[in-house]
Amino acid sequence: MSHPQNFGPSRRTVLGGAAGLAVAAGIPSGTAFAGPASSSAEEARWRRHAARVTITRDDWGVAHVVGETDADAVFGMMYAQAEDDFNRVEQNYLVALGRLAEAEGESVIWQDLRQRLFLDPEELKKDYAKCPAWLRALMQAWAGGLNYYLATHPEVRPRVLDRFEPWMPLSFSEGSIGGDIESVMLSQLEAFYSGRDVPITDEERGLVLREPTGSNGIAVAPSHTRDGHALLLINPHTSFFFRAEQHVTSREGLNVYGAATWGQFFIYQGFNAHTGWMHTTSGVDNIDEFAETIVTGSDGTRSYRYGDELRPVTSKTVTLSFRTPEGGQQERRFTALATHHGPIVREADGKWIACALMNRPVEALTQSFLRTTTRDYKQYLKVAGLKANSSNNTLFADSKGGIAFLMPQFMPVRDDRFNYLKPVDGSDPATDWRGTHSLDSMPQAVNPKNGWAFNTNNWPWTAAGADSPDAADYPRYFDRVGENPRGPQAIRVLTARDDFTPRTLIEAAFDPYLSAFARLLPGLVAAWDQLPRHDARKEKLAGPIGLLREWNHRWSAKSTATSVAVFWGEDIWALTSQAAAAAGVSGWDYIADRATDAQRLGALETATNRLRRDFGGWQVPWGEINRYQRNDGAIVQEFSDAKPSIPVPFASSRWGSLASFGARAYPGTKRYYGTSGNSFVAVVEFGPRLRAWAVTAGGVSGHPDSPHFDDQAERYASGDLRPVYFYPDDLRGHVERRYRPGR
Repeated sequence: MSHPQNFGPSRRTVLGGAAGLAVAAGIPSGTAFAGPASSSAEEARWRRHAARVTITRDDWGVAHVVGETDADAVFGMMYAQAEDDFNRVEQNYLVALGRLAEAEGESVIWQDLRQRLFLDPEELKKDYAKCPAWLRALMQAWAGGLNYYLATHPEVRPRVLDRFEPWMPLSFSEGSIGGDIESVMLSQLEAFYSGRDVPITDEERGLVLREPTGSNGIAVAPSHTRDGHALLLINPHTSFFFRAEQHVTSREGLNVYGAATWGQFFIYQGFNAHTGWMHTTSGVDNIDEFAETIVTGSDGTRSYRYGDELRPVTSKTVTLSFRTPEGGQQERRFTALATHHGPIVREADGKWIACALMNRPVEALTQSFLRTTTRDYKQYLKVAGLKANSSNNTLFADSKGGIAFLMPQFMPVRDDRFNYLKPVDGSDPATDWRGTHSLDSMPQAVNPKNGWAFNTNNWPWTAAGADSPDAADYPRYFDRVGENPRGPQAIRVLTARDDFTPRTLIEAAFDPYLSAFARLLPGLVAAWDQLPRHDARKEKLAGPIGLLREWNHRWSAKSTATSVAVFWGEDIWALTSQAAAAAGVSGWDYIADRATDAQRLGALETATNRLRRDFGGWQVPWGEINRYQRNDGAIVQEFSDAKPSIPVPFASSRWGSLASFGARAYPGTKRYYGTSGNSFVAVVEFGPRLRAWAVTAGGVSGHPDSPHFDDQAERYASGDLRPVYFYPDDLRGHVERRYRPGR
């Protein structure tokens, strides 16, 4: 299939094939498949796809999928994902479809309701029917690859989804709409739709020290590289084992490598021979709440004020199933309410709160797939013109030497008089969204003169140094998060040289400097210096203070100062989080500028006492505490100090570490075990012949009995990226297995 850059229907027939291809696939035409009933025509289509797909597993277990058509490649891509971790594929669609309670019980039914307020399966089916033929062909191949896997692997027992339908990818189409929906507070959603008082949790208030989610992306122009080739750093910070590393190719021109979120048929962060893209979670404000004034009529009907009129509140019945403790299924029905602004998600100060966010599944899925086929910045920007990327900044590089920093393309135009960080008055038409911003009206840095661009989930105003967009030129809703400790660290490593190579860019991505502690610790040391000599803390804390005073603020597995600093940071955050929230400032700003000496020193006492209690002394090498462990393929892992683990030298991104490892103690453990942070990391060089290096947390397989379950763990912990086999001659000599789906 030719890729329709004009977004019209393909001119080629995507599906089809000659008789006898089933034999070539190794599946006799009369084979009876296991699993749910399927038609003979559907089974024949599966066999035709399988006959046109080859999967090659390299010596790291990475699947290199080659199909005759793009649809064949998608079929093989999904079959390979299911081979590696069907559990996570199913989990993602249980969440996306609002069916998680069918597997996990009534405790998660509010999460399902939140999803279904925005994504109605019946509406998605209608959207699917209106999709262009080329996109429907890919979606059919997506379902076929997963269903074929289940049919040929009867030993695999799905928890709920034993059959996948072609419309389902529209529920999980952009890689971030789930994140958008998750901004709705579950506690207050439950309070509204249950009629009970449900307190807002400390986590929802931002009072709990949470591991930052997001990513790093860096693009370096040829002017700042030794060999004159653009470079791209791909460094998502996600839950571990969240994405599959794959290489997907078709005879129609698709040739893309990178990380695909389990269950999606597009490479979310990656590259082809000509372009590369890295998405970082953005700090834009494009999810808004509208406070609706509700009027109840004498007949019980509800309306809401909008200007001089009353508009009816719309309603629909949402039926959700949940698993009972006995293993059966029960149903609950909810009446979901909405205004033209969006679904009602809570009540506040006597007003109903409606939530508006991007919900354009067809455009989002189209943009997500077509960006993987682009050959330069011009084509990439044309695809971006669909404006269906709502929460991702993009760092871009191409083989023509272009680089760019772009913000999410879905950006509603609003009246900047209003503060959209809080619910705005839904009865005032002036607060409404007024279309979307044009791409060239948004903050961006395209081929900046300084020679690099980056984002660490921070504001866009430093994305390209002196060539960054100016905040004064844009409405305030283009940023709602400000700076973070990784921003200054990225600038520090990028301004250190103008002769980057792939190796030195990898070194920059793993630079051990912790910018947060460089800013926060001087206040602690000064507080100790000012203690009177007779104060008992003067002697008790002299050792830790001396260690921190001389520390170079760099993590390492052997560093005892890193251990003291991290424990201190966690404890002073806990002491000051409520005050920081009340003051409306970030935790870092509050600790640096407003924390009292008593708080600083008290947190150090608590930190050193914890170290003594849990590890026998306060001088503990960081690598003895901070560990990587993978015991099984479960989505929610359990950890044990008695089981093998390996040291990880880098720290949480909250302290400014570009290489992120989000770890903490778990029930029954004293050591910290990581569950998020660096996941798929890659560096790409766009020379005349593309070169790339990558590492995936642990390994590509979710099966503990696979050699690829944890064969990359040591490389992951040391930042030792391995060469990517992008071309057939790269792969030669590194083939573990070559086969067709079903064999």
